[in-house]
Amino acid sequence: MEFNNLHEVLRSLYDEMLPLSADMAAVAKGLAGLGALFFVSMRVWQALSRAEPIDMYPLLRPFALGLCIMFFPAMVLGSINAILSPIVQGTHSILEDQILDLNDLQAKKDLLDHEAMIRNPETAYMISDAEFDKKLDELGWSPSDIGTMAGMYMDRQAYQMEKALKEWFRNLLKILFQAAALVIDTIRTFFLIVLSILGPIAFAISVWDGFQSTLTQWITRYVSVYLWLPVADLFSSMLAKIQSLIIERDIEMLGDPSFIPDATDTVYIICAPV
Repeated sequence: MEFNNLHEVLRSLYDEMLPLSADMAAVAKGLAGLGALFFVSMRVWQALSRAEPIDMYPLLRPFALGLCIMFFPAMVLGSINAILSPIVQGTHSILEDQILDLNDLQAKKDLLDHEAMIRNPETAYMISDAEFDKKLDELGWSPSDIGTMAGMYMDRQAYQMEKALKEWFRNLLKILFQAAALVIDTIRTFFLIVLSILGPIAFAISVWDGFQSTLTQWITRYVSVYLWLPVADLFSSMLAKIQSLIIERDIEMLGDPSFIPDATDTVYIICAPV
């Protein structure tokens, strides 16, 4: 199973756990109703004791919160998710565009790198079988030539092993980076499910005097957790852009016929896990 499919599984898990918030709304209704009774009675008593007219507008707050609790999955979670989902889709689209550009640049760089190695007589035999056979035919069978042949075989094998090791390390970094993104998405989904289930309770507690900040704290926490994945996608996009800039610079240098490629590519490997 690919990493993208695992992200889809997490999204499906969130959608299936979402109705549990409606079950919690039954408990929240009683708590909110008791809080609304105290809230309204306290405000009315204060107004009557001061012989002031009763301001009806603040008294509508408990009823508005109760309406949100009754239709919590659709009215609250549905509205917040509808607002934040385009952000998630937009950042993921940015990441996909950067990866597509990176793959195109990488294919172009590999082609130019191969051509630059072929142009150099000292390295052409390490990547081309024809050049390797041609260089062997030019040698004789003297002891010094046999030593040169052995050195050519060793250089060729060392180059292939180094290339395979770089590719393995690059793939390992990509897997680790994708695994880290999956872990972030898993923790994010867990917190979103917990916040969604306990959301009606947070709305109910905010009806009581002195606990109004519970509502803003819940909304702040839910939005911040929801944006973990877009932040991870933006970070990946930044790394992909850095790698693209490195490859573009290498492509410019490879355009010079006299340029000999560097075999280390240390910076490129460090920025590879995207």
